[in-house]
Amino acid sequence: MGDAKMIGEWLMALEATTVAGALRHSVWAYPLVNAAHILGVALLVGAVLPLDLRLLGVWRSVPLAPLWRVLPPTAGVGLGLAMVCGMLLFITRATEYAASGLFITKMLVVSIGLANAVALRAFVPRTAGPMRPALGKLPIRVQLAGGISLAAWLTALILGRLVGYF
Repeated sequence: MGDAKMIGEWLMALEATTVAGALRHSVWAYPLVNAAHILGVALLVGAVLPLDLRLLGVWRSVPLAPLWRVLPPTAGVGLGLAMVCGMLLFITRATEYAASGLFITKMLVVSIGLANAVALRAFVPRTAGPMRPALGKLPIRVQLAGGISLAAWLTALILGRLVGYF
């Protein structure tokens, strides 16, 4: 009971910050932060989707190495932008979001997506990894990571949109 009260007080304190108030009351700031959050999600999902599909065996004729060099850093920039802007959006209605099952589930799915990305990077040494069988079938663990990634990020995208409506 004490922990829940302390968390509730912390969430209300976040909502009472100057930054949260400025975002809530500005004609331009909140919509621009929201647009930047969407841009971050677009960069993330836009980079992850083709890479995951390639890991799953789509476009086997396309070499994986150039995709592997370009798309993960692009996804990382998108994730960073989405996280920073998402935190700013969160503090405007922290108590409401923290009570939302959709929001909590979205954060869990994002955590799964992040853990999967870290695991995939660990599976793939910088010098070898899935680039060697560029035209062949990739190891099952790499394919599995691609499937988990695809499911996690698309689910997070859908849940994120639902949070805004429910």
